[in-house]
Amino acid sequence: MTESKKVFSFTGLIELVQQSRNISLAIPDDECFDPPKNILEALAVVIELLRGQELRREANALSDILEICHQPTTLGGLGITHDDSLTIEQESEIMFLVSAWLEALNSADHAKNLPSPLPQRPVGRRGMTLSEKIFAMHDMEHKGFVTPGELIRIHVDWVIASEASWAGMETTYNDLGKPGIFRNDRFWLAGDHVVDPRINDLPKVRGLIDASERAKRVFKMTDYQGMNYTILHTEFYRERAQPGMVVIGSDSHTCSSGALGCLAIGLGAADVTLPLVTGETWFKVPESVNIRLAGTPRPGIGGKDVILYILQQLKRNTIASERIVEYTGPGVKHLSPDARFAISNMTTEFGGVTGIFVPDEFTQNFIHRRKLARHKSQAVYFKPDDDAQYAETHEIDLANVRSFLAKYPKPDDVVPVSDCQGMELDGCFIGACTTAEEDLILGALVLAEGLNRGQRPIKKGKRKVVPGSMPILHRLRQLGLTETYESAGFEIGIPGCSYCVGMSADQAAPGEVWLSSQNRNFEHRMGRGSIGHLSSAATVAASSFQMKLTDPHELIEAIDPIQWSGMKGTPQPRGEDEAPNGPKYVEPSGSPRMLEPNDETRVREPNLRRVPNSSAAHSNTEPLRGMIQLLGDFIDTDALAPAEFLIGMKDNETSGLHCLEFTHPEFRNRASDGFSILVAGKGFGCGSSREQAVMALLGCGVKCVIARSFAFIFQRNMPNLGLLGITMQDEEFFQAATDGKEASIDFDTRSIYLDGRAFHFDLSQMEKELFEHGGISSAFQHFGSRLFEVMTSVKGQNGEKSFPKPNPQLDW
Repeated sequence: MTESKKVFSFTGLIELVQQSRNISLAIPDDECFDPPKNILEALAVVIELLRGQELRREANALSDILEICHQPTTLGGLGITHDDSLTIEQESEIMFLVSAWLEALNSADHAKNLPSPLPQRPVGRRGMTLSEKIFAMHDMEHKGFVTPGELIRIHVDWVIASEASWAGMETTYNDLGKPGIFRNDRFWLAGDHVVDPRINDLPKVRGLIDASERAKRVFKMTDYQGMNYTILHTEFYRERAQPGMVVIGSDSHTCSSGALGCLAIGLGAADVTLPLVTGETWFKVPESVNIRLAGTPRPGIGGKDVILYILQQLKRNTIASERIVEYTGPGVKHLSPDARFAISNMTTEFGGVTGIFVPDEFTQNFIHRRKLARHKSQAVYFKPDDDAQYAETHEIDLANVRSFLAKYPKPDDVVPVSDCQGMELDGCFIGACTTAEEDLILGALVLAEGLNRGQRPIKKGKRKVVPGSMPILHRLRQLGLTETYESAGFEIGIPGCSYCVGMSADQAAPGEVWLSSQNRNFEHRMGRGSIGHLSSAATVAASSFQMKLTDPHELIEAIDPIQWSGMKGTPQPRGEDEAPNGPKYVEPSGSPRMLEPNDETRVREPNLRRVPNSSAAHSNTEPLRGMIQLLGDFIDTDALAPAEFLIGMKDNETSGLHCLEFTHPEFRNRASDGFSILVAGKGFGCGSSREQAVMALLGCGVKCVIARSFAFIFQRNMPNLGLLGITMQDEEFFQAATDGKEASIDFDTRSIYLDGRAFHFDLSQMEKELFEHGGISSAFQHFGSRLFEVMTSVKGQNGEKSFPKPNPQLDW
């Protein structure tokens, strides 16, 4: 390779640093200076020049790039050594990283700084839960406290998305006018749902890959690992999420990172695109429910069995519905971060907005083991006040947890494995985001113990294990556990959702009965017509030998506890990375006084640019009229927008072609015949965050959905996309709302009319405003980046923003 073909130029690197950061670096001109021979050497020289001028942030950023260059590709690096002959592609990638990380410093400089936390709780402030404190710290009004039901605008730390959800986000982003993103170092995009080397040449899959690669370049993403490096949540939790952060993701299992004490909430694609652009979003502060964990779990009992037990005892979409679930109590100390990850992950199956653990010394040690300082230096540790007000408190005794089975098709139809012992299976799957590293290790040890006892896999059935990330696969290989899986008849797949989502190369066949360590077992979830039961990885492993459901207890008991303790999770902290004293808990800070509505310093809304309302806008519309079509409880988004058609759902019309096709085949024809007012039961829209479920209803001609309750994400997706959703608790309404009856919905008076009777309904301020503007994209065109500031403000009759009066209980 000739020098002219190379990308590297030492002077070019110097100029890039100078132009990006507006600094001046002098290249040594003495005879002793030996010009660097490659870009790695040049980076080292520039780092020393920056340190010589006390430019530590820039030096640290370039040092992190060197770290990334030297890391193996299996650990997220470029796999380069100093002695390698660098290719043009490698040099281009390094220069891209330099540009991206320097741009990240610029975006951090322009970001809004959160107030520094307080060392102790201010006198007179109301007691708050853990989640309320995180909301309070991120509240753009900086009051220092929040209360349930309050509409707030909050700062967002991270936005995360998969390649499947980014396709919808990119469409929304383009509709917004390609305004740029708030921070290029706080967008985590992982290819996991659909991509797989076996099908990546298919045009639709290639389109998803191209869109992700385009995002990397356009946004100068600092932390992009490409396809099948990790399941979205796995490496984000392991290496990026920090206590006290707010994470917004376009996937319902974003809540996984709540294991580390951060507020991680899944939303729909359009809903996530706005914080990606503005760095802000809105919430009506949810109530919190406290699940107190007590007792000591048996050896080998991990997070999956704990959350299945919670689902058995408390049932989904009951106490957790539209609430944040906080896990506290003395039993938490017996649960590793990986166990907490599984519990937080399946809080969405529980029906919660998110699940979050109080961070402790185990959390702190987990964070301190990370290599990059930027991903362990911004943790803020909160804990709930003793007088925090929870909507409900329930105690779960971990001593009662055993190996459980969630029977198809309900994640809360949970029984002990022993109750169904011997059930015939066609497939065994260990994987999905809920299956953490320690689960994969325990599964392998169960297999090893079975093999040692002479058990051998019968020829019947399919067996597959899919680690959550390449670093986890790398560690399994180091421990020799991949050989164990292969000896037990398992095929080892590359990181991805695999059978769990049933929309890629791995799909269970019609009629097949599978046992899986995934998190969701809805109808057709693993593949059309398939049947999936849920359990822990250890239970799947024990059952795989004879393809019959088997309690793993006996095999787990035989595992050497020292071997198990030494292998599970990541290595124990050592040296200066250890945090022996535990975290220092702090309190959210805020202004010591609140402005009166008539205060001279009251903020007035500026004259906002006015644009014509979109054609979808609903302000001052005629009443919605249609005939009622009845649906039952827990209509999930997997049914509304079946996974196998998801990639092609580009607009409302194509999304509607398969709406409820497998579960309610007559639904679409009835909707087109005027049965366009849906009346349903509990938990409508539960399951995946896919906003195509709302698009599908719109594409079928549905005008309104009335339900006893909605899943949290689905409820936000409806106004974002211009569909009216009404929560109704009145039993007389459901008695009157028979199938086929004509209904009229007056949006302006908030009334549903049946047979001349009026039933009142409520809408939140945000639902009202978004619906009136025809959805979130139209609202952004109307208000621009001040969208959330305007829509969350409390307005008087003259349209001016007002502030709440001081709270007399606050003694600040």
